[in-house]
Amino acid sequence: MPTEAPKEAALEALERARQFQPEIAAIRRDIHANPELGMEEYRTAELVARKLEEWGIEVHRGVGKTGVVGVLRSGNGDSAVGLRADMDALPIQEATGLPHASTRPGLMHACGHDGHTATLLGAAKYLAETRNFNGTVNFIFQPAEEGLGGAEAMLKDGLFERFPCNYVYGMHNRPGLDVGKFIIGKGVRMAGGAFFDITITGRGAHGARPQESIDPVVVACHLGAALQSVVARNISANDQAVLSITKIQAGDAYNVIPERAVMSGTARTLKREVMETIEQRMKQLSVNIAEGFGATAEVDFRFLFAPLVNDDAEAEVYGDAAAELVGEENLNRNAAPAAASEDFSFMLERVPGAHINFGNGASAAVHNDRYDFNDDSIPYAVALFSRIVEKKLPKGA
Repeated sequence: MPTEAPKEAALEALERARQFQPEIAAIRRDIHANPELGMEEYRTAELVARKLEEWGIEVHRGVGKTGVVGVLRSGNGDSAVGLRADMDALPIQEATGLPHASTRPGLMHACGHDGHTATLLGAAKYLAETRNFNGTVNFIFQPAEEGLGGAEAMLKDGLFERFPCNYVYGMHNRPGLDVGKFIIGKGVRMAGGAFFDITITGRGAHGARPQESIDPVVVACHLGAALQSVVARNISANDQAVLSITKIQAGDAYNVIPERAVMSGTARTLKREVMETIEQRMKQLSVNIAEGFGATAEVDFRFLFAPLVNDDAEAEVYGDAAAELVGEENLNRNAAPAAASEDFSFMLERVPGAHINFGNGASAAVHNDRYDFNDDSIPYAVALFSRIVEKKLPKGA
């Protein structure tokens, strides 16, 4: 095939995606105005299913509770590609003041999942119209990415047994990166993540008679300082790790020593075994420090995100597809791994594939009450999803 052919095909896909950008942007804004939390995406899932059916795509509802999978076949090829987008919103009160702002108090799409869902729908529309591939595409619309286990729920519901994939690809918008630019890399790309709650139980008493208490607040103070030694003294300097205590709750009155204190937070690592070390040390320190004060401690450590690891070969071909769209100068193939987490990682543990970031322009950061997905990025994301399918499932192969 001539060298220019892939680039020409990419530019044709980009131009076609631009033609129906207004339609996809309208869908995106409708989803944005009606946000739903993880495992509650009933309206969003039904909207997705209706659009897929409208474009002649086979639809499977209720995968992993509220997930949707669309199946599109073309030709007689045996291989299959999975394309994944997340659908859930966050418990944040929106402050954008935009015409399409959230209509549901306390909920908003502050991470761009409305845009991810819409762009995957755009790719579904494009591929259903062009059918320029030979094989099967599985459009995976995942619920509950924001720490509620949506990827694992779909996997437990037989996602890849019911909808086998040889490769799987995902993407996420990146505020601060210009529209039309992409970031990818090989190997570990995002941290594994865990949330934890440590419940310290002592004995309550009057604040003026502390000798009658076993003060859980004092235990929490000592434990908070001790936990900072886990990363500093138990993890190699060659391994990146973060342990953050983000919440401490205890008591309701000035003159009452409470019976209970709860400490909560998050841990992030680039290796599963490092996360296991953090969990082990946290439990040891919590139990032993509490016991030293005469209190007890229970640790609920929840491993929510595996480290996201791109397959080297698939990161290369996904990057090639992006470079064909925007030029090598607009692709960063060697960005440093991010400390944030993404549960697409669990799918990548099962099927080779890759995850990429695309530019959202000068928007507010994700998880910010003034964030909004940039609709100008839609054609680039739609075209990239479409082109990776055409590259992995070439017609005539």
